[in-house]
Amino acid sequence: MAVDHYENFPVASILLPATLRPAVGAIYVFARTADDFADEGDLPATERLRLLDSYRNELERIEQHAATNHPVFQRLRPHIEKHQLPLALFRDLLDAFAQDVVKTRYASFDELMDYCRRSADPVGRLLLHLFGAATPDNLRRSDAICSALQLINHWQDVGIDAGKPVPRIYLPQDDMARFNVSEEGILRRSFNQSASTDFRALLCFQVDRARALMKSGARLGHDLPGRIGLEIRTIVAGGLALLDKIEAADYDVFNRRPVLGAFDWPRILIGALRP
Repeated sequence: MAVDHYENFPVASILLPATLRPAVGAIYVFARTADDFADEGDLPATERLRLLDSYRNELERIEQHAATNHPVFQRLRPHIEKHQLPLALFRDLLDAFAQDVVKTRYASFDELMDYCRRSADPVGRLLLHLFGAATPDNLRRSDAICSALQLINHWQDVGIDAGKPVPRIYLPQDDMARFNVSEEGILRRSFNQSASTDFRALLCFQVDRARALMKSGARLGHDLPGRIGLEIRTIVAGGLALLDKIEAADYDVFNRRPVLGAFDWPRILIGALRP
């Protein structure tokens, strides 16, 4: 399944130590292809879940020290073994992708954060294991950064997700009720209609929430040394810049999807270089 993707943040960027880029690239290919099983193309749900199960089977083969012929896992397996990467983190990602196949609404923010715990946090935890820095404090701050990044992706994609053949709404339903935003309104506004005052207030609330979560983990980029710390500071600065862009668009993510462009990155990097 070949799919072109816009990525908020370059993967295995030049900021990472060269020795870790192959491992980061292998993790990315695993996550990207598995996510595509859940999201891309027109396969029925049963086939999407079957493909995700095939990845679970490959993880079991690694756990049982059995051979694999799957190219994604032939690339990934040496890094799992060399760095003793926890297989549970890969399984969490697959669980989240499978959830995307069958679940399209979230009752509360806590329910959404449970999804983020499995769809985003494992990536940061895997990187900390690669860096040899998976302490409890570092893991907690990494989780905050990764969950914030997942939330930012949801908020910039409200219109895109609502306009899919099987519409998804990640905005918590209890918050939607609190701000008088209806599901029908979101689905309607995803088709070239401007965001309402109530929707803007709702998304402003969610943007502030994501910003606070990101900042709660930001210290990680200063505590980790060298290029690893710089990479994390760049990611944090990029996430905060995306939140600023959502605000600058007056929260109308239906008509203008906020993205980071080529001219944003020098400013982001300069900010990340500051102590």
